[in-house]
Amino acid sequence: MSLTPNSEYGVRPRIWFAAYQLLWHLLLPLAFIRLAWRARHAFPYLHHIPERLGFGYSKPISQGSIWIHAVSVGETRAAQPLIEAYLAKGESILLTHMTLNGRRTGKQLFVKEIAAGQIRQVYLPYDICWAVEHFLQTFKPKLGLFMETEAWPTAVFRCKEIGLPLFLVNARLSERSARRVNRFGEAGRALFQAFTGILAQTEFDAGRYRSLGVKNVVITGNLKFDVPLDPKLLAEGKEWQRELHAGNRLMVCAASTRDGEEAIILKAWKDLLLSNAFETPPLLCLVPRHPERFAEVADQINNASFKFRRRSEWAGIPSECAGLDVVLGDSMGEMPMYYSASDLVLMGGSLLPFGGQNLIEACAAGCPVLLGEHTYNFQQAALDAIDSGAAKRIHGELLLTEPIALMDALKELLLNTHELAQMGAAAQAYSTEHQGATNRILAALDQQNCR
Repeated sequence: MSLTPNSEYGVRPRIWFAAYQLLWHLLLPLAFIRLAWRARHAFPYLHHIPERLGFGYSKPISQGSIWIHAVSVGETRAAQPLIEAYLAKGESILLTHMTLNGRRTGKQLFVKEIAAGQIRQVYLPYDICWAVEHFLQTFKPKLGLFMETEAWPTAVFRCKEIGLPLFLVNARLSERSARRVNRFGEAGRALFQAFTGILAQTEFDAGRYRSLGVKNVVITGNLKFDVPLDPKLLAEGKEWQRELHAGNRLMVCAASTRDGEEAIILKAWKDLLLSNAFETPPLLCLVPRHPERFAEVADQINNASFKFRRRSEWAGIPSECAGLDVVLGDSMGEMPMYYSASDLVLMGGSLLPFGGQNLIEACAAGCPVLLGEHTYNFQQAALDAIDSGAAKRIHGELLLTEPIALMDALKELLLNTHELAQMGAAAQAYSTEHQGATNRILAALDQQNCR
């Protein structure tokens, strides 16, 4: 299916846009106060401040690049196969982010390419007319690709007005987000109609974009299936798992947990250990999604009277876990290792209504997944993983006071190692089966003559 230019979109909604710009100018001081507040725990939040306003680019500017905007960590990792494909074609990349962790992830993934000048990494400026204008006039990209859910009105409308092709790729839109867009009426729908085209992950997502009046929608699949896992980290994880299995221990990784979920997980884990159902108690590896919460979660683990250590306290692979109840995964960029070392992944963001986190990486590492009820951000991926036998969903109330459903689900799976092995094999097959989004996205963009 090819993309066709959107001929029905006219001018930006003027009154709404003027109010939006006024609000941005009024709130701009608060944006900088927020950066300063976050800098209490990570001073680099105060680095590159001029870039937030579309200025301060110290190095020579290369124009005519492919512009890929990946707001944070997940989007940056998802963009990796697409970036690598364009680099293989000899293209230069302008890679923008909104968050510090997104920028760190991009630098970690592409340190050589950044040093060689193949990739230029900057912050996307705040969505103020003059900041966006200076950014676009400075870099003059030939094609813009926004990842997943990003739709900044000033940038989107301005690209439309100057004739810069701008696509929303690996796009996803939950029912909740679609309802939120519709609350803005024609102004909200016009924003997505202003994209040159939308390359959606699933039929669910495509249908919601079409319900907003977007006609140029193509289903290309999910780029996250194409993201390669670091073989070194996978090997380190398997080494850790072999050491655990030698002592007849299993490990559960509670991955990318969000605020409020750790308390539920720790209560369920305490009840699981007190059940005396295991000859050798399993180990919990708890990995919070946001690094700034590592210290807070460490305090929760300590206050729950668990014997635990931080991952950062080990120089190499954690090899002496005897006597520990919990390992706190307070490191960056090591999720493939945690997944590879684990016998079961409990996916964070799904126990409370956060919409879930990416389960695809865990499946690619061959690890079965346990999900809560809240997976609307990964609706199709979660349904497909369950249907394939790679994942199971917890049914029942996940309450802090009595997280019985979670404890029962964990106990049932951990006591059935044969089922875990079958689920692991299904997870690997599920991951492989859904690859190919990178080539489909490139083909769709080629049809639009945007190479």
